[in-house]
Amino acid sequence: MIGASREMVRRHGGWWVANAVVSALVMVFLLAPVLAVIPLSFSSGTFLHYPLPGLSLRWYEEVLASGPWRRALMNSLIVASSSAALASVLGISAALGISRLSGKLATALTAFLLAPMIAPVIIVAFGLFILFSQLGLVATYTGLILAHTLVATPMVLITVSAALRTLDPRLARASASLGASPVRGFFTVTLPLILPGVLSGVLLAFVTSFDEIVLTLFISGPEQRTLPRYIFENLRENIDPSIIVVSTFLVVFAAVLLFVMQALRGRAGTA
Repeated sequence: MIGASREMVRRHGGWWVANAVVSALVMVFLLAPVLAVIPLSFSSGTFLHYPLPGLSLRWYEEVLASGPWRRALMNSLIVASSSAALASVLGISAALGISRLSGKLATALTAFLLAPMIAPVIIVAFGLFILFSQLGLVATYTGLILAHTLVATPMVLITVSAALRTLDPRLARASASLGASPVRGFFTVTLPLILPGVLSGVLLAFVTSFDEIVLTLFISGPEQRTLPRYIFENLRENIDPSIIVVSTFLVVFAAVLLFVMQALRGRAGTA
């Protein structure tokens, strides 16, 4: 490893060293604020400050034993899983349909389907609140899941469309010539080949829904309080290490998902 680094320095000179230093500084700048809060979750005190008065797991025990935190987490998991499932069906269907089109029509449809991701979320949330108020979907799980599906579907559409662009269209025609129906051809030929892109899209849709706060504030009621909303409400009232504990769990969760997505990306690159 050291020999390889020396060889890189010898070949590329100061540019390689400067690039490595700048990359390291950027990583520290991005990660330091996130990692700095993790030790606070082990504080034995009731306030957030350095140096720590002592180490303790009391705040982890309080969060794990707290009914409101568990209910908020369960709501987030239910809504995010349901939204990701609906978004995967809609996103895959849209990507398949658009892949068979060309020209301005395909561009217009893609722009239309990506609009919820491009438009300011506060505008989307306010519009959905007015619409769902008329339909009786405000403060319901159905309304919250549909709202999250709206902003999660573009994530699936983007990744699946990218995977379809690398797919040889002759494979689908070959399966059809061998007697496979369009549905069977999709599940036996197309889906296995684009599976890394599909799984990446589903993960992105899940994370998008899990972290969504603006739509949740507009659409959800007390019974549909998700984890981000509960964190937001606690931050307005009192900041204690229990919030840092939940934040630590979310950081670890995000890191695991990142590694999974990188593994899927590597699989897609070698497929």
